[in-house]
Amino acid sequence: MLQAILSSNTILQKTFVYDFLHQWFKDGLITSTQLEDVVCSSGSKWRMRRKLLTPAFHFRILEDFLPVIEEQSRVLVSQLTSELGKEEGFDIVPHVTLCSLDILCETAMGKYVGAQKVEECPYVDALREASETFAQRMTRPWLWPDPPFLASPSGRRFLRCIRVMNDFTLEVIREQKNARMSEGLNMDFTKRRRAFLDLLVTEHLADPVNFTEDDIREEVNTFMFAGHDTTAVGLSWAIYLLGLYPEVQQKAQGEVDDVLGTEWERGVTSEDLRHLRYLECLLKESQRLYPSLPFIGRLTSQDEHIAGYDIPRGTTCMVFTYMLHRNPEVFPDPEKFDPDRFLPENSMGRHPYAYVPFSAGPRNCIGQRFALMEQKIVLANLLRRYRIESLDPRDRVQLTAEMVLRSFNGLRIRLHPR
Repeated sequence: MLQAILSSNTILQKTFVYDFLHQWFKDGLITSTQLEDVVCSSGSKWRMRRKLLTPAFHFRILEDFLPVIEEQSRVLVSQLTSELGKEEGFDIVPHVTLCSLDILCETAMGKYVGAQKVEECPYVDALREASETFAQRMTRPWLWPDPPFLASPSGRRFLRCIRVMNDFTLEVIREQKNARMSEGLNMDFTKRRRAFLDLLVTEHLADPVNFTEDDIREEVNTFMFAGHDTTAVGLSWAIYLLGLYPEVQQKAQGEVDDVLGTEWERGVTSEDLRHLRYLECLLKESQRLYPSLPFIGRLTSQDEHIAGYDIPRGTTCMVFTYMLHRNPEVFPDPEKFDPDRFLPENSMGRHPYAYVPFSAGPRNCIGQRFALMEQKIVLANLLRRYRIESLDPRDRVQLTAEMVLRSFNGLRIRLHPR
């Protein structure tokens, strides 16, 4: 049933919750929901944007971002030294989130913001506050209609944050645009490291009428929101689980030591990533237990017949990945944290739609390869320097499903130098 919904070329429209983001993203890749955007047509806006953005996530382009991720992960490791020796522990999520923001700002926009080092950064603060306001709105039905929301203190705060982010993004766009014009339009996008934004600027300069500065801003804002929180919370859950299961952590550290050696100065290479197989398995198992996206919503734009059921046009279909990933027929002893589930020999024959942490089908996450690469590098460098101890058992962690799956009371850990 899930495969029929997510692989469909007609059930592409997102649910009404995504309308809450329209003031922010307009018709960016995530929020495109107008019927003309979802028809089976090569000329639809969503399809054209998806086709345009896909080359930015080619593995050769992603490999060029390794130095940025490596550098910012080392900043994170360095910043965490201030948390050493705290008996009461600390919440790892804010630290990882700032690291993810630094990585995204530099790779998506080509702009260094130093979120991990500065006390205040207006763009970062606005992004965080807008994300929190969106999550709060989802749980307050009286604020779902735009008029009462935009008239409320939360709505006014949301609009103020959007203005701050739009001004910052527009400034960066124009900086990149001027730089791009000075070096010429004939530069091959694949020849050297290019920010995600640079691809969009190139498209804009080639066709400024059909792809405007506002179109660029839509996609940059979309990628910044969609990319930082999902990746950060997914990595935070993995760190938390490692701190609960010392035998898994020890095995992961053994692999990291074997692949990267003991010299801290040695950076992580793309070849290293291919050999960090167990690390990838534990990240996938973490996403099985605590998927960053606990649910996926679709709206039928026409009458459908799925798995023997007639589903009328306009039906909201909610896919609860959190429960899907706990199907005991697919994942025996589903609450057990067992990275070996994702070893190649144990994954054979598993239904491709039994595990969908990044959604699946035509509207799957375009940045999933980028997210996994970032998580592997950050986690590898963390494990090189620290032993992790989690302070709260899983039954004491209070789950809350906002846009991403969080722990209401944080993920408290204690770090020990290796």
